[in-house]
Amino acid sequence: MNPLLQRLQPYPFERLRALVKDVTPNPSLRPISLGIGEPRHAAPKLLTDTLAASLSGLSAYPATAGLPEMRQACADWVRRRYGVSVDPATEVLPVNGSREALFALAQTVIDPGAHAAEGGPVVVCPNPFYQIYEGAALLGGATPVFANSDPARNFAADWKQIDEATWARTQLLYVCSPGNPAGAVVPLDEWRELFELSDRHGFVIASDECYSEIYFRDEPPLGALQAAQALGRTDWRRLVVLTSLSKRSNVPGLRSGFVAGDAALLKNFLLYRTYHGSAMSTTVQQASIAAWNDEAHVIDNRAQYRAKFAQVTPLLAGAMDVALPDAGFYLWARVPEQVCGGSDTAFARELLRQYNVAVLPGSYLARQAHGLNPGAGRIRMALVAEVDECLEAAHRIVRFIREQQG
Repeated sequence: MNPLLQRLQPYPFERLRALVKDVTPNPSLRPISLGIGEPRHAAPKLLTDTLAASLSGLSAYPATAGLPEMRQACADWVRRRYGVSVDPATEVLPVNGSREALFALAQTVIDPGAHAAEGGPVVVCPNPFYQIYEGAALLGGATPVFANSDPARNFAADWKQIDEATWARTQLLYVCSPGNPAGAVVPLDEWRELFELSDRHGFVIASDECYSEIYFRDEPPLGALQAAQALGRTDWRRLVVLTSLSKRSNVPGLRSGFVAGDAALLKNFLLYRTYHGSAMSTTVQQASIAAWNDEAHVIDNRAQYRAKFAQVTPLLAGAMDVALPDAGFYLWARVPEQVCGGSDTAFARELLRQYNVAVLPGSYLARQAHGLNPGAGRIRMALVAEVDECLEAAHRIVRFIREQQG
């Protein structure tokens, strides 16, 4: 058995199930889950219609590099969305959702024998973080190192917590923008600093941008390729961005996305994925082409989230420390000190028991680093259900807090 498997930590939802296994939710209230970030708006009809019309593609093996039309549709979307031109033949690669690609990219990039005298290779991650980053690092033979989010800076990662000796061992940096769970967007000045660090130490930057199309202000979130172009880095050296249709088009079960960036990196990534068996079905590719070529359903989806957050956020803000994020579909809220002693895990248990609402403890999304767990005392709420259900959950949370406060 691969001994590296023993280094993996339980997934947050596995920990949540263990936390509440002995809790009996209030049976007089219907269950509402804000725990899992699974889009629940309807999938767009043009996508499902195209999927149904393309079933003949199931009779053929797909190429790992994807259909030329698929790569072109992805490149066209990057140009429309970010004003950036990428070569569909060499700088774009379809993947089975960003999760698969985030993991596989680390296996391509990490040299487990590097920096042996200094303790081995390092992968730097934001903290809190998407747990795939950590698992990919560990199974690639690297050590994950965390940069804590800073509440005073809109929960931006404090990359200055990473010292020069650690940067020198770093082979991969995961950036999540907009972030999960707090929704912060990385600004241009911060990208400049990260690119300079990459130039100095030679590590790859993987920019996870799967929440980029759910935003609440007029200006759409800045993308990594867009930032690189603004800074004169149009060869995308050591930079790969990853995105998917899961949140943008409400099709998490389609498992469709793409990566774009450094052609040399993608050449090696394609080699790895060829052996890994990660080719996307041509049926899924045809549906994906239809989705990437259409913005009407994305605009409608964003409008639904904006309307939902506009109602739910101020309601919750009257009872706890929470604010509208830059983007994404999560609220990242602090548990009041007078409620369950400010404990995120106790809050999740008691809220479920008394009001049958499930939320995810913030400490499960982070690791102890630099003397603290930056998720402790916070909860993540995924506003993925329809507005009425989210509002009902918010009213229950407010009642719970008011009762606990006496």
